[in-house]
Amino acid sequence: MKRTFTHFFILLSLLSCSVWANDSVLKHAYDARQSDIQVQGSGKVTRILADDNKGSRHQKFLLRLNNRQTILVAHNIDLAPRINDLNVGDTVQFYGEYEWNSKGGVIHWTHKDPRNNHQHGWLKHRGRIYN
Repeated sequence: MKRTFTHFFILLSLLSCSVWANDSVLKHAYDARQSDIQVQGSGKVTRILADDNKGSRHQKFLLRLNNRQTILVAHNIDLAPRINDLNVGDTVQFYGEYEWNSKGGVIHWTHKDPRNNHQHGWLKHRGRIYN
């Protein structure tokens, strides 16, 4: 019985790696050019970019992780509220999907999926959740 519990705990730990992303998991995803990974983490805002207004509108900003990796956050503001009081230097937590690109990657799906076909995501800034 103890062995079964140990195997279950190891499996649960491995499964949680695909959901919780510390800096080393995101670095590995970048190095391995992996995409479509559901991740959770946080970073400091280094730059606020202009909204992408082509198709679905997205609020865009860059986060720097503790490992110095920079990732782009593309937050769909047609489906979720915009973070209006966002400033350079702020910490933002995220839960969304990581997509590889040569500049460090993109986090998107940081909102609820109205069709319930994709895992719901979110951003957290100053204690408020945006989803």
